[in-house]
Amino acid sequence: METPRMETWTGVVIGTTPYDYNWASPCEKISIKEQGAQFLPPLYSLVFILGLLGNTMVLVILIKYKRLRILANIYLLNLAISDLLFLGTLPFWIHYATWGEWVWGSILCKFISGSYYLGLYSEIFFIILLTVDRYLAIVHAVFALRTRTVMFGVITSGVTWGLAGLAALPEFIFHEFQEHLNESICSPLYPEDEEERWKYFHVLRMNILGLALPLLLMVICYSRIVKTLLRGPGKKKFKAIRLIFIIMMVFFLFWAPYNLVLLLSVFQGLVLENSCEQSQQLDVAMQVTEVIAHTHCCVNPVIYAFVGERFRKYLRHFFQRHVLSCVGNYMPFLPGEKLERSSLSPSTGELELSAVF
Repeated sequence: METPRMETWTGVVIGTTPYDYNWASPCEKISIKEQGAQFLPPLYSLVFILGLLGNTMVLVILIKYKRLRILANIYLLNLAISDLLFLGTLPFWIHYATWGEWVWGSILCKFISGSYYLGLYSEIFFIILLTVDRYLAIVHAVFALRTRTVMFGVITSGVTWGLAGLAALPEFIFHEFQEHLNESICSPLYPEDEEERWKYFHVLRMNILGLALPLLLMVICYSRIVKTLLRGPGKKKFKAIRLIFIIMMVFFLFWAPYNLVLLLSVFQGLVLENSCEQSQQLDVAMQVTEVIAHTHCCVNPVIYAFVGERFRKYLRHFFQRHVLSCVGNYMPFLPGEKLERSSLSPSTGELELSAVF
């Protein structure tokens, strides 16, 4: 006999299952559904606009100013593509949340759900690559001079996209367009005898790949980087150390609450009171933490690109030459701010902090 699912609004917008992980008994979630339809679409619309502007600008600067001969910038380009892939799914989920109906059919249900997770996991994996790249460039500088090549960046990027595709494969396979309680939904449809196992797998995969693994590597790599920087001279090292802590804290604060709530949802019966009220509170917490987690794609361009001195100069040059001139407000460079290749390109064999931070 099929176990009844609980009517809920948990995760209907951003690719998690559109029903509660606690499937022991039916539970009314109409008020949560209405709350989600009211608040989630404008919030995700803002995420979409800000993320699209920031990541598109990263692509434009890297391509226009031919900055792809630097390994870190290859990873940065792929990180921006990952964020844009994720952002490209948001309009579909915004419509889904607004109207409570999936109107895009079965093929787009699979494609949008899979693309969302592909963008999500590739984003996290490229953040890991950027972390390891900074570790090699500073802690093992001599070794990095031989290995941090463009070809190495292309190969590792291709492998990373392949791994992200494998991580997102269940969504491409199992997400289906369904009629559920007189509503058209896009949700996972697992084999009945393996449904519970797949739900556990989904949550554990997200917590391991989306939080535990990247956070562990960040702690290991950045702690070694900080020790190396503290032993060396230079004033820029303190700015780099401050940025390290910002990167780690931002990643933890954005992703840890969402993964914790996701974990509590699936193991609710073991650690919390198994009640409808508790389930509703978890649904609300899921809505809030999910918005916070996916705002991270708007922050990536800031902490990985815009903080760089050279990138900011290229960005300023782009706006002065192309944006301000289009509206008749062209502003010449201030003295000493001309973009000369000799002043912006590192000398042969030089690995400056500004090249990796």
